[in-house]
Amino acid sequence: MNIPDLESKLKKRLNFPYTWGRKQSDNWDFKTKFIYKTKDFETLENQCKDFDNALRNYAFNRWLNFWSAKAIEHIFTSNPVVKKEDNPFSKTVDFYISNIPFDHKSSVFPKQFGKSFDYAIEHKKELIEWLYKNQSQQGRKHLENRLFIIFFDEKNGDHWKLKAELILIKEKVEEYLRNFSRDSLVSLNLEHHEILSDVIWIKV
Repeated sequence: MNIPDLESKLKKRLNFPYTWGRKQSDNWDFKTKFIYKTKDFETLENQCKDFDNALRNYAFNRWLNFWSAKAIEHIFTSNPVVKKEDNPFSKTVDFYISNIPFDHKSSVFPKQFGKSFDYAIEHKKELIEWLYKNQSQQGRKHLENRLFIIFFDEKNGDHWKLKAELILIKEKVEEYLRNFSRDSLVSLNLEHHEILSDVIWIKV
């Protein structure tokens, strides 16, 4: 995967508003499943030309989120300290760091958390617990180890646009892996599940 090339493709999405219009649903996911095989934005636009605004925005958002997440997974698994999960259909493990299994989840800083970004940095465990309890109710919901990639645009508030900043994300992930320590992970016990988790902050 060519990270700079994919970044340039994803940034073509940034000129359009990021609005969902509705919660994620299996029906609309099925109607927009072509996003998994569409790598350039021009093709995506053409595939959505007969959609109404709501469904088109939904497809645009899913496309950005999917390819950004694929790039992040590639960034992790290209690092020598990371081993990719052999089962591509696993819903709970993307890769292993020092033999510890992790799923990764990209998310903008949640305003529903009700606290400031600086507070979240100082109280990382509180944020992680909130994220587990309020995560999507779709198929990716689980109580297993997870690394959260949290995006925060302090100047403009356009947190979602940072999902396209793949070169910056790569720098932050590589810095995190250079300093990785099991002892620095956050340990949680939720619903009788022992969980290891952490946050990588992507802030501008």
